[in-house]
Amino acid sequence: MKTKKWLKAAGVRAIKTVAQTAAATIGTAAVLGDVNWIMVASASALAGVLSLLTSVAGLPELEG
Repeated sequence: MKTKKWLKAAGVRAIKTVAQTAAATIGTAAVLGDVNWIMVASASALAGVLSLLTSVAGLPELEG
């Protein structure tokens, strides 16, 4: 049960991180046609992986 709660919380956190990274990366282009979509996908995926790895150290929302 504890693993299931951790997976859910870490997954939600990772999805939020991916979305924030995508929005920030897309926002660096002057117009939507100038977006480097490969870079957006790559940076977002990396951010998601890093978020999951960071969650291994602990999730404050599950403590206590």
